[in-house]
Order: sequence, then structure tokens, then C-alpha cells
Amino acid sequence: MKKTEKRIYREEDFLPMNLRQMNKRGWQQADFVYICGDAYVDHPSFGAAIITRLLEHAGYKVAFIAQPDWRDPASIEICGEPRLAFIVSAGNMDSMVNHYTSFKKRRHQDAYTPGGGRSERPNRATIVYSNLIRQVYKKTPILLGGIEASLRRLGHYDYWSDQVKRSLLLDSGADLLMYGMGERSVLEIAEALDSGLEVSDITFVRGTVFKCRDLEDLAGDYKLLPDFEEIKASKESFARSYYDQYINTDAITAKRLVEPYPRKEYIVQNPPALPLTSQELDQVYELPYTRTWHPSYDARGGVPALNEVKFSLTSCRGCFGGCSFCALTFHQGRRVQARSRASLLREARILLQDPDFKGYIHDVGGPTADMRHPACAKQLDHGVCSHRQCLFPEPCPNLDADHSEYVALLRDLGSLPGVKKVFIRSGIRFDYVLADKRGDFLEELCSNHVSGQLKVAPEHICDSVLSLMGKPENAVYEQFKSEYAAMNKKLGLKQYLVPYLMSSHPGSGLKEAVALAEYIRDLGYMPEQVQDFYPTPGTISTCMFYTGLDPRTMEPVFVPTRMVDKQMQRALIQYRNLDNYDMVKKALLKAGREDLIGFGENCLIPPRKIKDYRQTGSGSDKKEGKGRKEDGRPGRHGQKTVRKGGYKSSPDQKAGGRQKPAGSRTSQKSGGRQKPAESRKSHTTGGRTKGRK
Repeated sequence: MKKTEKRIYREEDFLPMNLRQMNKRGWQQADFVYICGDAYVDHPSFGAAIITRLLEHAGYKVAFIAQPDWRDPASIEICGEPRLAFIVSAGNMDSMVNHYTSFKKRRHQDAYTPGGGRSERPNRATIVYSNLIRQVYKKTPILLGGIEASLRRLGHYDYWSDQVKRSLLLDSGADLLMYGMGERSVLEIAEALDSGLEVSDITFVRGTVFKCRDLEDLAGDYKLLPDFEEIKASKESFARSYYDQYINTDAITAKRLVEPYPRKEYIVQNPPALPLTSQELDQVYELPYTRTWHPSYDARGGVPALNEVKFSLTSCRGCFGGCSFCALTFHQGRRVQARSRASLLREARILLQDPDFKGYIHDVGGPTADMRHPACAKQLDHGVCSHRQCLFPEPCPNLDADHSEYVALLRDLGSLPGVKKVFIRSGIRFDYVLADKRGDFLEELCSNHVSGQLKVAPEHICDSVLSLMGKPENAVYEQFKSEYAAMNKKLGLKQYLVPYLMSSHPGSGLKEAVALAEYIRDLGYMPEQVQDFYPTPGTISTCMFYTGLDPRTMEPVFVPTRMVDKQMQRALIQYRNLDNYDMVKKALLKAGREDLIGFGENCLIPPRKIKDYRQTGSGSDKKEGKGRKEDGRPGRHGQKTVRKGGYKSSPDQKAGGRQKPAGSRTSQKSGGRQKPAESRKSHTTGGRTKGRK
């Protein structure tokens, strides 16, 4: 397809961002003013763009304020008072995850701020922006959306303050909170407000949370949760309340939930919004986006987060993987919804016309790339099972493990003139791949959609930890590793697996952390990415972290909560890094594993810090991201190792260095499940969360 000349976008191609731009359109007043913690990027990977374009398509006048100065109330007034409401979102990420690592250290870069420098949003942005509005506009309705509001819609544990906090709706002073995927909710609220209804009377919209003074006013059945003071005082009550919320996240089976607060105040959560049909999802992604950042950011180099998704396609939403550490169930739900192949091909043809497109589609996926339909036919009429997972502890007998439609989609995209290669970067579920007995997807994947490395997420090797994570047993990963190696051998390709690993997850003590380090030793490589468990709101794992209980069984769980314990576990995974020596030695001594300190064949570290021990094969480049690959070659656990100076190094290390493949993703160190530079996983009223597979 012939490429067009690069279009120069002007401010009038975007929604107005001040009164001057509104006046140029002949507007006296906007219907909605959308306030966002991210820079303004008009691309369907950004929730703010989806919601604002959707409202515009419905005939409403929408203005946009990006990253207002939270210290100056005048920054809220630049578009005037809206006729119907303000909509407030922290952005595509939770502001606290955006600002801090899992070790609570401040990040110095923000991919959603122009130029990628220090964040230009406040901590707890949703609360701050809403309170700022209330300083100026006392009675104008405020609607909350985005991932930050969605995961804090009821009482929740806040890792950064180590406290149980109230519903965000109370602390913000807003009128309504939209959670989950917000397209249906925001249009229904807009219609109600436009018809003249008071915002206090809008209590019937699915996917919303509202305040109530008298339970007798509630129509229909509801489930009464423990009151806020109780979950704040009792960890057992917190765990039971959380699990009631967790099993009420399906649009068909969920009940209305009520959380009491002091002074006869109640927070009421309506059931989730109904999933969009394929046709509706197509419409959302084919709205007239400019697909770029606002031109006012050009001088600062644009918005880096766009670069990660500019040539990627969002094909689905929802995930039935059910990982304990992932907030997707709480936010998007477990029922998968997919766009049509025709819609994705139309979007791909738009990419082909971009003069910056080099022939590579970087991703075709969603929360889990290879999930393109609901887990089973039952979910369409009866919803997902409340007390049973689709893949864990093993695939459900009713699971429809079929990749044929996804394979056809990938082949259609790859056959477009001008497309050189289609990558899969948003992650696959290796247990779901194994459950598909046709076997054609693995061959298609290895043949056409991997550039030297395939990143998968076994997360750990100890089954006791994997069980708490909601992940398959290690034997399943070993089976996938074997089949992946065999397929590449059959195809005559040298391609490798790069496993993501996690430290300090609930259930992981020093014993398990040392076992993981020994496994890495025997593989002969240093992990490229290591994530220390990040207790973000809305996950089963965070509930375990705070309460010390598994909310599914109410059984006690060991939790490494002290910062030094978390540091030791992370250091063990990257024991070859000289900077980690002291922490690794401390961990081994505490675990009673002095046998792993020395110059012997199985030792992790020498008895004293040796400056050049990186070069002996036991070390690695200081910078994270210089890890080596699992390739299935002979040797313990599948990889041949080379001894040098008493320590192991893989042949790849001996050769020195590795080439980073085209389309490989950036790494967020010490991060959680939400990644600043990757913004495609859960577009809603301005937010999303991302989980590894």
C-alpha cells in the first residue's frame, strides 16, 4: 500500500484544551470537561482518548485538560464550567504505581508525561484533581474513571501508606465512580444528565459506584459487606470482604454490593457493565483518532508511551487466566471480548499508510494475546464460574482451547502488502497453548511471530508458590519449554525462551527464593527482567500480602513484608550482579545455606566480594536487561553450561552479549503489573492494568 506524506496535525484536529480553542469552534460551553493525569494522546491505546471520542461521536461537546497544575485552582478553569459534568481520571496508570517502585523509591521518568521526564501529575491524582475542582465549582457533577478509581472503588489496602483506605468516591468528593470498561457506563450517564436528571438520582447504571444514605431507597437485592470500620480493624474481615468483591466481577452473575461507613453512609457498587459485542468493540476502535500526541508536545519530544503502542493492534480485552497478582479480573473481568478480523485488518491498513511504519506490526493482542474468545460457551449465557478458574490448577474440561481463529488473523495480517512481520509481544499463556491439542499455533508462533526470543511468565519454580499465584505447576512450564525447543529444532530455527520471574510473592520464603536462584544457576543465565511483587489494589495477592490469609481458603500464608526480606529475595534471583553480593550473602547465611558460598561447582557466590567475578561467569553486566536465554540445549534443566573459574556461564555469555530483537519490550525495574511504557491492556474511562501471562 502506498504511504501518504506525513501529516502535520494542528490543534483543531484534537479536542479543545482551553477557552480560546473552544471559541474557535463556536462553543460557548463544553458538555463535558475531561481531566487527565496523562498527557493528551489521541490514540485508542489510551483510555482517555476512547472515552472522549466516544462522547464526541454521541454528539457531546468535550474539552480536555491534561496534567493540570494541582497547586493552582486556575488550571481547572481553562475550559470553563461544563454543562453536564467533569470527568476525572489519573490516566492509563495508577498514579502511585507510576511514581514509585515496589521498594517505594521514587521513579524519575514517566512515559505518559511529555518528554518522558519526571511525572507532572500529583500522587493520588484522582483525589487531588477532584478536590481542586470542588474548590472552584461547588456543585458541578464530578464523574471518576480510570484504573486508579476502578481498583479503589470500595475499601482497599494501600501499600504506600500501609493502611486500609476508604472508597475513593468518599475521599475525592465526587458524585459517581465508573469502574471497569467504561464505554456503556459513560454514555448512559451522559444521556441521563442530558435529560435533566440530577446526578444524585443516577443510581441505576451498571459499572458505577454511588453514595447512599438510606438502604430502603435501594431497589432490588444486594449483598451487605462488612462495614469499613470492621475491615479496618480485622484482617480476617478484610479478606472475606475482598473475596466477596472478587467473585462479584462478572456482568451476568454479580450482585449489587453495599459497604457501610460511619454516620449512616453507604457506598453502593452496581454490577459490572455488560461486555461489548464484537461490533461495538470495532466501533470503539474505529473512531476518528489522530493516533498521535497533541502538537503542543512536539517541542518536548512528544509522549514516549505512544512509541510502545503506535504500531500495535489491540485485538481483545478480558482474561480468563486468573493470575492472583493481576488486577484484570477486578477491572476488565474474566470474559474475553474480541474485535473482528475485518476491523483489525482495516486498522492495519491505516498503519501501513504511516510514513514511519517500517513493515513491522509490533503486537496483536491484549491482556493475553492468544485469548480471542470466551473460555467456554457457558459464559455467554450463564457468566463465569464464581468459585472455579478456567486454567488453574489445571484446564477446565469445558475449556475451548482453540487458536485457529487467532492463527487465521495473524496470517491475514502478515499477508498484507507492506507488512514484513507480525510480532506477538503482549504475552501468551503457555498452559493455554498446551491445552490446544491441534498444535498449529505453536508452529505458527515459532515460524512467523518470534524474533529470536519468546518471553513467557512461569514466575517461579516452586509449586507451593505457583499455587498461590494461580499459575500452573512448574512441570507445565517444563513441558512447554521442551515442546518449544522441539518445534524450533523441527523448523531449523535458533530461538530462545526468556522467562519472567517474580520475587517476594506471598508464600515465597528464603527457602523458595534460594531454590529459584539454584534453578537459575543450573540454567546458566541471568534473568533479563525480575519483578519484586508489587501489592497494588484489587488483587488476591495484595489481599494475602496485607492479611496473611488466602481469601479463597482463609488459610494462613507466609508473607515477606519487611523491606529487607524483599531485597534479599530479589538479590538472590540476580545473584551474579556484584552490587547484590552483600544482600545475597546475608540471605544465604540467614537461610542456613553456607554450602552455596565458596568456589565449588554449585556455589552461587565466592566467600568474599571479588571485583572481577562478573567476568568469571558468575557475574553479569551491571545493567538489568543483559540476561541470557533458555534454549533447551542438553544439560541440567535443559541448558548446557560452560565452567570458567569455578562458576557457570552459558555459551551465550562466553560469546559475550546478545542482540535485542526488534519489537522487544522495555523493562520496568522493580515494577508491578502496571507498566509505564506499555498502555494497551485495559482501556476504560482512562486507565488500565497489565498482567504478565
